[in-house]
Amino acid sequence: MTEETAADERLAARTLGEAGSRVVFVHGLFGQGKNWTTIAKGLSDGHRVTLVDLPNHGHSPWTERVDYLDMAGLVAAELESFGEPVTLVGHSMGGKVAMQLALRRPELLRALVVVDIAPVEYPLQGGRTEDPDEEASPFEEFIAAMRAVDLESLRTREDADAALKAAVPSRMVRSFLLQSLVREGLGADGRWRWRLNLELLARDLGELRRFPDPPAGATYDGPVLWVAGANSHYVLPEDRARMDELFPTTRLVRIKNAGHWVHSEQPEVFLETLRRFLAAVEE
Repeated sequence: MTEETAADERLAARTLGEAGSRVVFVHGLFGQGKNWTTIAKGLSDGHRVTLVDLPNHGHSPWTERVDYLDMAGLVAAELESFGEPVTLVGHSMGGKVAMQLALRRPELLRALVVVDIAPVEYPLQGGRTEDPDEEASPFEEFIAAMRAVDLESLRTREDADAALKAAVPSRMVRSFLLQSLVREGLGADGRWRWRLNLELLARDLGELRRFPDPPAGATYDGPVLWVAGANSHYVLPEDRARMDELFPTTRLVRIKNAGHWVHSEQPEVFLETLRRFLAAVEE
């Protein structure tokens, strides 16, 4: 690997705060590091907070495949560059990346925070529910709707929002997705584009529902905080045995009035929960 190639494969990241122990945030599918900005600002007075863009998202490079071990390896390279163990926080897909990294490179972590995801394989549609009348998260439909937006004729972000509305009825979720829609250039020369590798994500979406088997006998024995939305079905009671098997020091907290996007739906409660955990592990 040449030096130029290695540089090209580095993940995009930015850091808030100038002193204190380091906390690294990893986003979920369709996200980017800036999704964590509100939480990061809340911690940055006493921590150095790094927000990472995963491959095929945000400002990070696009790759030829979606693979959890590849993503964990790229995040591990970022953590190595800090020269100190970090608290790693991952939501959804990013939570699976964080778990894989913790099980393979535990020396890089001071502690682990997993947000609304379990170390299990999920149905292709996303979440799981015991209620047959409740839909699972329609990630395929989200991708199809984003790909169907006519970027050549698109005039405003509001028009894009309207184009997504039928497939993405939640205003919060549409706002989340539209954070990855950007306009580059000025005036008549401006062009809209997605900062998401939608073609690859559509092709390899099935890979993202998996949780690759960890190395035989691997566990992460450091402090672990598991945060789940009380209205979400991504972390079910039957998942607890597998969580405890791989992460034996797990503490599970369910946040009321929150679904899968816990940190966006209940940011103040999430931030306070995280602050208390950090205070305990940093004593």
